Parts: sequence; C-alpha cells; structure tokens
Amino acid sequence: MVTGELFDLSGKVALVTGGSRGIGRAIAAGLAAAGADVVVASRKAENCERAAGEIAAATGRRAAAVACHVGRWRECDELVATVYERFGRCDVLVNNAGMSPAYDDLAAVGEDLYDKVHATNARGPFRLSVLVGTRMAEHEGGSIINVSSVGSLRPTPTDLPYAMAKASVNALTLGLAGAWAPKVRANLVLPSASETDLTSGWPPETKARLAEMNPMKRLGRPDDMVGVCVFLASDAAGYVNGAQISVDGGLYRSL
Repeated sequence: MVTGELFDLSGKVALVTGGSRGIGRAIAAGLAAAGADVVVASRKAENCERAAGEIAAATGRRAAAVACHVGRWRECDELVATVYERFGRCDVLVNNAGMSPAYDDLAAVGEDLYDKVHATNARGPFRLSVLVGTRMAEHEGGSIINVSSVGSLRPTPTDLPYAMAKASVNALTLGLAGAWAPKVRANLVLPSASETDLTSGWPPETKARLAEMNPMKRLGRPDDMVGVCVFLASDAAGYVNGAQISVDGGLYRSL
C-alpha cells in the first residue's frame, strides 16, 4: 500500500464531539480533508451548523451538524442514533468535548461544578464509546480517539476537577483498547494549553509564562492536533492501540 492510501479516510464516517470550535473544529476539518464524512457535535446547534457548512464547502465531503450536550446520557444516546440514521455507520469517534470552569480555590468547588465537569469530560466519553464501539465491533471495526490533557498527568490545584475527569478518560482509553480488539482500536491524545476560546480569557502574562516554559516557545494551536488524529483514524495506525500520545511541544518530556 502506498503512503497516501494509508492515510486516506475516503468512505469513512467520523463523529467529533466539541467539533464546532477550537481543537474539535480543527480535527473535524482535518478528517474531512483526508476524505471522511464528518458529524460535528456540540451543545449549540447554530455553531455546529456553521462549522459543518464551512467544512463541507472547503473539502467537498458531507458534514452533518448535531446539537448534543455529551454530559447528558440521553443526549449521547440520541446523538449516536442520529449518526447511524443519517450515515449508516461510524468508523471514527473523537471524544473531544470538554469544559474547565474557573474557581477561586478548592474550597469554592461546589457539587454542581464538580458534577458538570465530570459529566462532560468523563461520563460522556464513556457512554459514547460504549455505544459506538459496540456497533463498530459488530461491523467493520473502527478507531476511538480520546482527547485528554497533559494536565491529567500532573494536576494542579487550579484545575483539579478537570484533571481528575481527564484522568478518568486516560483510564477509559486503556480499558477500551482491550474491549473490542482487534476490530476496534482506542488511543489517547494529550494536548497542553492551546490557543482556543477556552484560553482566550487568560491573562497575557499567564500565556507568556506558559509559552516561555515550553521547549517550542509557544502555546499549542488547534491545528497541532490534526496530524496525529488523522494518523490514529487511518490504516496507518492499524497496529497502534492503547497509545498515549502527548502533543505538548515537549513540555512534559521528563515524565
């Protein structure tokens, strides 16, 4: 097989949660550029529709928009049902949706904040992976790609509920790697802080400090995630299962 064919996703269908902006938007566009039809899922329908329209126009692939709050069990069920009704299959699942609300200190973390963070970052990926992975295993197989965070490896007090939830995703991925193998592969991608809407409100001095700490001397960008996700989705990664790939510029290289 020639190199180009290894990365070709033609005929595949990919579902990307949190796909209307930031990292998820970049991944969805990258998968479509590689030949996949994509489903852009996020909480706000209008944002999904805008992103799906732009991706379809740029790539010529089918791109569907589905509003879904992945922290809600029932909406995960409805999302998967919609994907299979419209496309008849799902070959790639990218669990990217996440949230990390700010708080003053650990004592200020209430039950509602904790539950929302866990639901979106951990419970949603679990439910979607179970639903899609089971169907993948019954048919032609597929690839599950979970987007975590290098912060889950070295949690700090400033984002502890988020890091805890992402650590759950790390464990989920390792468990899924053995759940439906060899037909279904599951892998983990761990970005560091990136230039997205979620970090747009950070103080400039904080961003500058983080950039200076990084060997690459900058924060991550959404496009930095595209290549590794296209690889993990494709036949080029046919023997890659249970991998944990940091996309952090070498920030956590000493782990």
